[in-house]
Amino acid sequence: MQEIFLGGDVRRRIFIFAEAASGGGSGSGGSGISNVGIAIAVTAMAGIALAATLVYSSRRGSLKSPWSRRRRKHALLAKQWKSLFDVDGKLSDGGVKLLKKVRSGGVEPSVRPEVWPFLLGMYDLKSSRKERDAIKAQKRRVYVDLRRQCRQISKHGERSFKLKEIPENNCNEDGGDICHVLDSPALDEIVSARPSLSIEGVSSSTEGHNLYLHSSRELIEHEEDDGIVTSENVSEAENESSDSDSSEDPEDTTPLLGSMEAEDSNLNESLGMSETSPTSYNADDFATWQRIIRLDAIRTNAEWIIYSPSQANISEVKAQRLAESVGLKDYDHLEPCRIYHAARLVAILEAYALYDSEIGYCQGMSDLLSPIISVIVEDHIAFWCFVGFMRKARHNFRLDEVGIRRQLNTVSKIIKGKDSHLYKHLEKLQAEDCFFVYRMVVVLFRRELTFEQTLCLWEVMWADQAAIRAGIAKSSWGKIRLKAPPTDDLLLYAIAACVLQKKRLIIEKYSSMDEIMRECNSMAGHLDVWKLLDDAHDLVMTLHEKI
Repeated sequence: MQEIFLGGDVRRRIFIFAEAASGGGSGSGGSGISNVGIAIAVTAMAGIALAATLVYSSRRGSLKSPWSRRRRKHALLAKQWKSLFDVDGKLSDGGVKLLKKVRSGGVEPSVRPEVWPFLLGMYDLKSSRKERDAIKAQKRRVYVDLRRQCRQISKHGERSFKLKEIPENNCNEDGGDICHVLDSPALDEIVSARPSLSIEGVSSSTEGHNLYLHSSRELIEHEEDDGIVTSENVSEAENESSDSDSSEDPEDTTPLLGSMEAEDSNLNESLGMSETSPTSYNADDFATWQRIIRLDAIRTNAEWIIYSPSQANISEVKAQRLAESVGLKDYDHLEPCRIYHAARLVAILEAYALYDSEIGYCQGMSDLLSPIISVIVEDHIAFWCFVGFMRKARHNFRLDEVGIRRQLNTVSKIIKGKDSHLYKHLEKLQAEDCFFVYRMVVVLFRRELTFEQTLCLWEVMWADQAAIRAGIAKSSWGKIRLKAPPTDDLLLYAIAACVLQKKRLIIEKYSSMDEIMRECNSMAGHLDVWKLLDDAHDLVMTLHEKI
């Protein structure tokens, strides 16, 4: 029998089948019939084998999502994390393996505090251990100085202040957003303030520093027993005071952001901003920010507790001390761990309001910060991770709403490109602007996913953004890039995927945008984050270039 070029197993099966056919026709006069039978059998089996080979090859060559059930890998483990570094503490391949691993499966909880500063840009992917130690020390000084300014403003709220210039003000995103209140009846009359009047400045004199030391001397002795570094660490401030008050020297407080420093500088320049320009607004703005921050901090849900054992076991005395130090009130109904968490939220959000005073504080930011401080126990590291997170998310909180409109418009385009029937139904309901996913966009799915799912989604997003920021997505990702090209808008594709999953329900049952919005807001705890990412991958592959 003539050999056919097929896989070994297929050839063997054809041969056996042919032998059986030959044997069955070996009687008198059966030679012609058996030969015909063999030919038919061989032809049939060859056709089947060819079809199977084509199907198998097409599957192997298809652009499968890294988040599909069959392909998704496990989270980055502690052992794998340690193996990524060389003797100098550098990521041996510039972070490529790290980002691939995080992108496909997230991060194991035990190593999140170490990994997140890399994903969120506090540490450069190519930095050494020594460089990171220097970065950490510098950023700690900047954060302590921001907390000092917060206390000065709070203590002297009756005066007007013009704040000392803050290094590396990362108001660096195009577009802007809102200060809308997210389902909070208690805040209906509160409107987020914005930079307004120029006012007299706080000097960086010895008197100002002594005021800082005096106001913080009684605050945070409770840090010393467990080594947690927070914004009120008096011993740190005293040590810095002995070194020519380095926390107030602009040269000393410039963060070492490696490759991100140039990026931030270019963005600031493109927006007409200068790091040396003082930020001006009145004390009433800050007082309004404080009021909203404290209300939001008290209202934060307790889902994070199991992810933060160090805070879950906090003593009542320690929690109350920190709460008093940041002016937190009306917390008697909360357990100590929640009081402590709320106080940390207040401290870091106040510092951020000064750091990025163009945005200040808007409701919803606490939703983004809460998971970060649940994972990272040192306030200054949590603060800078939040700064990195807000580089992309800050446009969700600007008054001009350009950023939020851009994102909703992108979601609308994705839905239109994928399913014209659903889009026409949305047009009929005058909901094609996709305002019904507003909350998903503003707080990045935080209220629609469980806590753990939120962290996984964010880690995948951060890995995408870090790859793009570092240029890895363009050069080193090879097949991974072809299968799922990194995109800054992965969240928007996931949101569109979420809506498309509800297509039948929306078309058959809903006759107004309000009904669709209620459906979207009731999804909490009922979504599969990996299914969302898998569907988002399909949308990215199909529509990314068009969008």
